[in-house]
Amino acid sequence: MKEQEKKRYSMEERKEFRKLILKKLEKVKKDLSILKENFDNDQNNGTDDTYPTFKAFEEGSETLSKEQNAQILEHLKKFIQSLNSALIRVENKDYGICRITKKLIPKARLMAVPHTTLSIEGKIQVENQRK
Repeated sequence: MKEQEKKRYSMEERKEFRKLILKKLEKVKKDLSILKENFDNDQNNGTDDTYPTFKAFEEGSETLSKEQNAQILEHLKKFIQSLNSALIRVENKDYGICRITKKLIPKARLMAVPHTTLSIEGKIQVENQRK
């Protein structure tokens, strides 16, 4: 049976997706932990330079780095939330169904972006509505 004719993925396929999602979730949680640790540590290795120009440059760079880290932290948290939502959809047996077209999302797309809720067709429709 072709994917487009199926209404849902089989239990075996959902187990495969679940395994992939859990693997990605483990990796992103590890990344988040490392980033949080670096963000919280504010590692100062005793290299304080008393020259005012250097100090101003260093502080500006440090501020930018903290802002970037905060953005990355927020992105990772949203990604974890999306992956957890995907796990719920796997358990509810509605994983892989496009929320716009209600058609089955191709397996290749889900393997690449396991937290997606849109097929390419659905994504195009959403983008066209925004214009």
